[in-house]
Amino acid sequence: MATDGDKQTPEHDELSELLAAPPVPTRRPTVPALEEQLYRLHPVLDHGFVRVVDYMGDDAAIVQAARVSYGKGTKSARNDRGLIRYLMRHRHTTPFEMCELKLHVKLPIFVARQWIRHRTANVNEYSARYSILDREFYLPSPEHLAVQSSTNRQGRGELLTAEQSAQVLEVLRRDAAQAYDTYAALINDAGDGEPVDPGAPQVARELARMNLTLNYYTQWYWKIDLHNLLHFLSLRADAHAQYEIRVYADLISELVSAWVPHAYEAFSDYRQGGAFFSRAEVEVLRQLLQGGDADELLPATSLSLRERKAFREVLGLGKPRRRG
Repeated sequence: MATDGDKQTPEHDELSELLAAPPVPTRRPTVPALEEQLYRLHPVLDHGFVRVVDYMGDDAAIVQAARVSYGKGTKSARNDRGLIRYLMRHRHTTPFEMCELKLHVKLPIFVARQWIRHRTANVNEYSARYSILDREFYLPSPEHLAVQSSTNRQGRGELLTAEQSAQVLEVLRRDAAQAYDTYAALINDAGDGEPVDPGAPQVARELARMNLTLNYYTQWYWKIDLHNLLHFLSLRADAHAQYEIRVYADLISELVSAWVPHAYEAFSDYRQGGAFFSRAEVEVLRQLLQGGDADELLPATSLSLRERKAFREVLGLGKPRRRG
């Protein structure tokens, strides 16, 4: 990895060279929409990116896997769509595992620590024990700086004022820059292995990195099957997810939609746009359809106040009437 001022940029790595190379013939099924995205850089945040390195399978592969026990291949695009929706609706997940996607992602370390919680992927991360990190750190835009939420311990509340945002950004910028200056001084490497200061030690990279702030960028290759990828998107592309990881998930959602449009449509309908109900909630729904009153039915159930509130929000029932 090159040092600050001569960074290794995506435009000059081997994947960018593959992007410029002529297409290679293949016998395996391909998806033209995703072929167009191979090796292309999609910027995220201020220094991050996502790009498709490789993929396996398509909508037809899901169908083929589902029908293998019957010895039948694809019948028609319409039947394929219907079968994929059936599989998604009834949570038959194994056929979706036949498709895989490999991504190259550059992201802030604190985002990576959230992301890695999804333990069903294969990950190979840039090694700061072996290489020198670039002087690249994430700074939020003022419109994303907010106080701690008073109702959600994991969320943000009201936005900071312009003056407060400027002060916070200056602190973040100063701390990150100072941390890198210390890191560079400890490594004491001119970029070719020779010391910048011959009179100072060259501290091991695995030790020097420990003082870097969590907004510094890392990179990894991330490979995951479609079933687990959709689970990742159901959580991280959700409106309640932290903004800094949600923007990555939103971009990946676009790529998945281009790759397996029928599967993504079913996912959007049944997972992202759908809802799951408990046994008690199903019983309330039945009674509501028969003319029941939610304000009378819900308090009589074993549902907690939080469950009742969520149930009302999903169905758009509004707040309970005040008893007077």
